[in-house]
Amino acid sequence: MTAAGSQSGVAFRRVLLKVSGEALMGEERFGISTQVLGYVAGEVADTVALGVELAIVVGGGNIFRGVSRSAAGMDRASADYMGMLATVMNAVALQDALERRGLSTRVMSAIEMQELAEPYIRRRAIRHLEKGRVVIFAAGTGNPFFTTDTAAALRAMEIQAQVLMKATRVQGVYDRDPEKEPGARLYERVTFDDALRNDLKVMDSTAFALCRDNSLPIVVFDLHQAGNIKSVVQGRPIGTIIQQDKSTRFAEV
Repeated sequence: MTAAGSQSGVAFRRVLLKVSGEALMGEERFGISTQVLGYVAGEVADTVALGVELAIVVGGGNIFRGVSRSAAGMDRASADYMGMLATVMNAVALQDALERRGLSTRVMSAIEMQELAEPYIRRRAIRHLEKGRVVIFAAGTGNPFFTTDTAAALRAMEIQAQVLMKATRVQGVYDRDPEKEPGARLYERVTFDDALRNDLKVMDSTAFALCRDNSLPIVVFDLHQAGNIKSVVQGRPIGTIIQQDKSTRFAEV
């Protein structure tokens, strides 16, 4: 990857951060933890202070997930639309937390709801980023049968982000589930083809394929380790990098 330049102190000038809905629950069984919101807002604020243009795609699994027991028996399209509405709730909550930190923000929704969010328009989103605003993309792609991982990959390419940052509850990509098997091995680098071939569950196959076909690298890292978002944009070896060629690393600046 091409670094933004050592004078800027960051390896990536424009990034997209994917935050799952589950990550916003904290220790709760469902819903939104105000403590976690505050923590995420602080991490984002520290990163934006470096001069990074940062966009966020937020999931909705803490409120409702289309493919889950809570949606059992429902029409898949209807369930997915409900999941999209859940992401809007999370986006508005995150917007409030970010603005409490003094950041300028915009929520842009793939489903029009003018009282809550701007409609998603690619050029407008890019302009917001250029003006230093944090842009939160809500409602996924606006279409059923697509996950918010796919929405993150799509939006990242549309805004010409240099990297897609996937925030999780673990340090990166493992050969087995680290929350169930303590001996699981952490991968430092993975190729897109390996991710698809081995059916790695960190993102869905459509998102992997989109990133592979457009040479957009993914960094998977632990959201709850303070300073990790900032470290990723600075090019430090955090988590797991998924890219075309696993022989190369990002250059730290």
